[in-house]
Amino acid sequence: MNILFKSVATAALVALTTTGSAFAQDVTLRFQHFVSPASGSPMYFMQPWADKIEKESAGRIKIELYPLMQLGGKAPDQYDLIRDGAIDGGWVIPGYQPGRFLEVEAMELPFMTAKSGELASIAAWEFTQKHLMDDFADVKVLAAHMHGEGLVHKKGPALTRIEDFKGLKLRAPTRTSTLLLDKLGATPVGMPVPAFPEALAKGVLDGGVITFEMAPSLKLDELTDSHTDVAGDRSFYNLFFIWAMNKAKYDSLPDDLKAVIDANSGAMASEWSGAAYDRGDEDGLDEIAASDNTIAVLSEEETAKIRALGEDVTAEWIADMTAKGFDGQQLVDDAHAAMDAALTSHPWIDTRGAAATVAGE
Repeated sequence: MNILFKSVATAALVALTTTGSAFAQDVTLRFQHFVSPASGSPMYFMQPWADKIEKESAGRIKIELYPLMQLGGKAPDQYDLIRDGAIDGGWVIPGYQPGRFLEVEAMELPFMTAKSGELASIAAWEFTQKHLMDDFADVKVLAAHMHGEGLVHKKGPALTRIEDFKGLKLRAPTRTSTLLLDKLGATPVGMPVPAFPEALAKGVLDGGVITFEMAPSLKLDELTDSHTDVAGDRSFYNLFFIWAMNKAKYDSLPDDLKAVIDANSGAMASEWSGAAYDRGDEDGLDEIAASDNTIAVLSEEETAKIRALGEDVTAEWIADMTAKGFDGQQLVDDAHAAMDAALTSHPWIDTRGAAATVAGE
């Protein structure tokens, strides 16, 4: 009887110790991104997000952020690095792998989103929940977001007419932006953001489409001369991002630490990351405005011509997606509905964009 009692007591003690250690588990998560730590997203979302999780977990979760792909790989590799567990989490641009995440492109179509990263990200999360969770089933999606206005940064004078695009070699981040630039008569060059400054410096490119947020870290005030946006409150192009975590790593966490991650994921984190991009745009605009560079906005008339070409891109995209077995029209309708819902629920958020504000629109 004594032997039995001791065995039961020992088993109970082991179980108690194991349970206790699980709840006392300290975890270090390594997240990677591909831009400077001084960029808007790392400063205003990624680092504060990591700090918030550490605080709310009472220090039991430590998130280390590695900029500029310091843990290895290239920016287009991010999704697979997270999926395979080479890193615990990070920032992903699905469009850097053209043809892989096709449904994402509905949110990236010309003039689909407002010139507000915050509003566009609210819509992006809604669209993700409806259409993209199966696409990203290999990882744990923590947030989905977009930037605000996307505009053309180039060497030489600002664009004033649609004809000014003709012959320009311009960096394009995604398939949809490539399609629009091609219709404008430019020569689009698909390129992830880390390669953009060198291509400008070497004269490989005349410019490219990107945000103000990236201007300081890419030194666009030095490498380009002008920055041209379209008129109105809709972005010329946009880019879809996810903030994601390795699924097995998330599943390995005890329930109380999963709860901390969950409390800082989803709609809240998506809106936060979009707002962070807007704040980064303000910083970038301030730096550009302090230089001798020109900040311009195309006229309503010229913008209308570009919008018409954007509608052609959208119609062709719908047809292409339908031929591939998707309901292209429904995807576009749902993207519009998500954006309209975000605008309706947040009417106080400015949708004009930084360049338009400076130009006095």
